[in-house]
Amino acid sequence: MTASAAQPPKLLDRLRHACRVRHFSIRTEDAYAAWAERFIRFHGIKHPGELAEPEVNAFLTHLAVERNVAASTQNQALAALLFLYEHVLGKPLDQLAIVRANRPRRLPVVLTPDEVRLVLGRLDGVHGLFGRMLYGTGMRLLECLRLRVKDIDFTLRQITVRGGKGDKDRVTVLPAGVIADLHEQLRTARRLHEADLAEGFGRVELPTAIERKYPNAAAEWGWQYVFPSVKRSRDPRSGVERRHHLHEGAMSRAISEAIRSAGITKHATAHTLRHSFATHLIADGTDIRTVQELLGHESVETTMIYTHVLNRGGRGVTSPLDRMG
Repeated sequence: MTASAAQPPKLLDRLRHACRVRHFSIRTEDAYAAWAERFIRFHGIKHPGELAEPEVNAFLTHLAVERNVAASTQNQALAALLFLYEHVLGKPLDQLAIVRANRPRRLPVVLTPDEVRLVLGRLDGVHGLFGRMLYGTGMRLLECLRLRVKDIDFTLRQITVRGGKGDKDRVTVLPAGVIADLHEQLRTARRLHEADLAEGFGRVELPTAIERKYPNAAAEWGWQYVFPSVKRSRDPRSGVERRHHLHEGAMSRAISEAIRSAGITKHATAHTLRHSFATHLIADGTDIRTVQELLGHESVETTMIYTHVLNRGGRGVTSPLDRMG
């Protein structure tokens, strides 16, 4: 055995391996590795095994007090370090006393129905269908991109969203207004899939458990992405060449550009279409519990924020200025 072969894996490699065996997404894996590296650099390149709760407290407090990070950013750093110490170093952390970053309560940005119409009217082709899917179903951007053919039910007019936030499945509505274009999109996707199969490819990425149980499922039509990428690419983990879904950045930019070209000055993004879906349903009288289920919120309290958005425009009162003659 060579000296290099005898060397144990580096810490960040061990962290990445621990993420993969637990089937974390590559986004989570990259984020955890980045936070571990920042933590190490913050403490002068000391190995985390030499550090403990006081040093973790100091780093997380530094993020909140000196770096002024958002609460969600600090929470992600905390999750990464908890994972590192428990599952990689085998030293679970205890008695953390960090200064918490403030989590401001902000109302979501919501477009009016007319503004939604303006935005969707500036999206063409696959971007247009995708924008209408976001607004018409309430799906998150990545949930829509990861949609598989088998999860669309045209008969029941519903979509099953797999592995949403919190790794939970849910069912949402399939709008009548997208059905014709969705059928056309599926015809395009099928042509790409058949061409891939003819060239010796055509196997899509699957959840690990499904791939083990059904080794041939990756090549089946039902498991293919509804919004496949135009080109095949190599998986950054396995190196396998296959067709992934369209890139989230490209879709996000297309919708943001449509918002700008519509002359909308609100700080709106692709996710704003999900907020608008929920708000407009509640405005039309849909039960809050139904909206909660469609959105996949764990708590109805999260969904209730959209009722505050509806109350915002004056809260139903008349300004005293408007009573003046």
